[in-house]
Amino acid sequence: MSRILILGGYGGFGARLTRRLAGRGYHILVAGRNAEKARAFCAGLGGTEPVVADRDGDLDRVLAGHRPDLLIDAAGPFQNSGYHVPLACARAGVPYLDLADARDFVTGIGALDAMAIEAGVAIVSGASSVPALSGAVARYLADGMTRVTQVEVAISASNRATAGPSVAAAILFYVGRPVRLWRHRRWTRGWGWQQLRRETFAMAGVPEVRGRWVALAEVPDLDLMPDMLPGRPAVMFRAGTEIALQTIGLWLLSWPIRWLGLSAARLARVLLPLQRLTRALTSDRSAMSVRLAGEGAEGFIERRWTLIAERGDGPETPTLAAVLLAEAMLAGRLPAGARDAGRLLELVQFEPLFATLAMRHETVEVRLPDPLYRRVMGPAFDALPGAVRAIHRVCRDGGASGEARVERGTGLLARIVARIMGFPPAGTHRLHVGFAERDGVETWTRSFGRHAFTSRLSQQGGRLVERFGPLRFHFDLPSDGQGLRMVIRRWTCLGIPLPRALAPRSDAREWQEGGRFRFDVPIALPLIGLVVHYDGWLVPSPSPLPVREGDGFRRAARP
Repeated sequence: MSRILILGGYGGFGARLTRRLAGRGYHILVAGRNAEKARAFCAGLGGTEPVVADRDGDLDRVLAGHRPDLLIDAAGPFQNSGYHVPLACARAGVPYLDLADARDFVTGIGALDAMAIEAGVAIVSGASSVPALSGAVARYLADGMTRVTQVEVAISASNRATAGPSVAAAILFYVGRPVRLWRHRRWTRGWGWQQLRRETFAMAGVPEVRGRWVALAEVPDLDLMPDMLPGRPAVMFRAGTEIALQTIGLWLLSWPIRWLGLSAARLARVLLPLQRLTRALTSDRSAMSVRLAGEGAEGFIERRWTLIAERGDGPETPTLAAVLLAEAMLAGRLPAGARDAGRLLELVQFEPLFATLAMRHETVEVRLPDPLYRRVMGPAFDALPGAVRAIHRVCRDGGASGEARVERGTGLLARIVARIMGFPPAGTHRLHVGFAERDGVETWTRSFGRHAFTSRLSQQGGRLVERFGPLRFHFDLPSDGQGLRMVIRRWTCLGIPLPRALAPRSDAREWQEGGRFRFDVPIALPLIGLVVHYDGWLVPSPSPLPVREGDGFRRAARP
């Protein structure tokens, strides 16, 4: 009988994992700092044995004394944690597995690869809902897609889920702190527990989990999924509980932490009692969804996988990947080396475990609208040069980089108008244009060095409408095989039509030259003259830009 030592084996997730593995015939060494709690937990559970062990203490002695066939770390927290536990396992020749979802910890585990190979043991990090299950789902959904442009993952936990001090500490670790995000084909910055929105989880034959608030969480998927999927998609991960007060409360807390550089770590002791006070007022339903948007054989599509857990079974989800990987490691099916769990499992492997729980999951596919410019221009879009079409094939997220030269009007009124509109200063600038699309409406953010301005583009009839704040400009898009022009036909302010005679003068052009997308955009006003004129080139961004020191992003933890 294989012996598995589980650090935190009587804690929230550790206890569930212990019961599940003991029920599958393994002998579990239930380890933790509190001998009395370990003994009490094991008293009513066959196949278990209490062990006193501190994950921050002398694990070499513990491993030498008990000689487990596998160590699973379910204790945490893993944020700001070193690799002393897997290192101790490597020294003892014991395979290592953990339930970590801390971004730096999981993605940095490869630093131990050479040592693990030399010791002849497998070291695996992230055997949890993320990145093991989420990675399996994302790869399943991406099958057959030529490119994936966006991934959105959301998890909403029942408030009755067992939350220990480690879970609270993990949540508070990134509240209001900078989070590195791959968006618009480059690394950008978000803020922990912001990007707030409501999420509904729905599937056929199961009541909806409706209107749950979720916010940006820092997890390994933000680093792993762009490299895992074709097209290097943008990735967003949100999490929350079913209690709006809790999620919105953390969102409110994130602002002073972001602005003032405070720390929320000390609030863990407050968070747990508040969670327990509201537990009786809530349901026993948890949910998870993974959405992929991109291009398939027939055009733009979205594939969505939804999991709904009832009867309090949601907290079992993080343990399922650990069960599958523990059995693979004990059977010798994983070679020696250190790796994250994001690519190790397939979704079909979870199916037998889902079937033992009150869990249902479903996958659906929907067709997304054609690109905006394709809808406006019709068949003429297909005759445009390839570089021009590529820039305008926007599905949920995209980006392009290049260079621009900017000329500014010198008159006082021209300078005032340019400042109000947010136009860049004169000079030559590195240029990045980020594209975000939702429901057929595109948002373009043009970043000229450190100066950026944004507009929204949509369709009205056969015309393109570009919105700058309260102003809307309606364009025809005459084109030929060389490129296209943007011709203003109408403009409004707050929906009120304005005189054509006062409309901006602009003969904007787009074309292909030397394999690049080229643009030329002059903007002038009657009686004022030139306001701004910018021209340059763009190419779709193929790879991440390097992150410079001082950008405010944390580096991966080192052993």
